[in-house]
Parts: sequence; C-alpha cells; structure tokens
Amino acid sequence: MRNIGPTEILIVLGVVLLLFGGKKLPELARGSGKALRIFKTEVKALHDDDDDTPPKPASLETVEASEQDKKPEQG
Repeated sequence: MRNIGPTEILIVLGVVLLLFGGKKLPELARGSGKALRIFKTEVKALHDDDDDTPPKPASLETVEASEQDKKPEQG
C-alpha cells in the first residue's frame, strides 16, 4: 500500500482551492471545526452514559404496592 506524500497533498489542496475559492476556505474550515467539536462532545457523552451503573430493580413489595394502587376498587 502506498503512503500519501507531500506532492499528493499539494495536489489535493490545489483542487480544493480551485473548487471553493480563497474566500470560502476559512468558512469551510470553521464549519468543519465546529462539527468536529460537536461530534467529540457527543461521543464523550455516550461514553459517560455507559459508565453509569444501572438502577437497582424494584423490590417485589414495591411492585405489588404500585399494582394495587392502579387497580380500581370493586364492590
């Protein structure tokens, strides 16, 4: 597999400059930076959520009491 050298990088930068123009490049870079920051924040939040311990299951008495509260009174 071939590595990307400095010549290839210059060619890609030249094509990007021709496509977007000199005035659009800073705006494009700013937008890409914001998108990358948002992505990093979301990934970090997902990892933080995974670290949380799951809640304890409700005890049988609590479940039975809540079911009795929901039943309409008969008679």
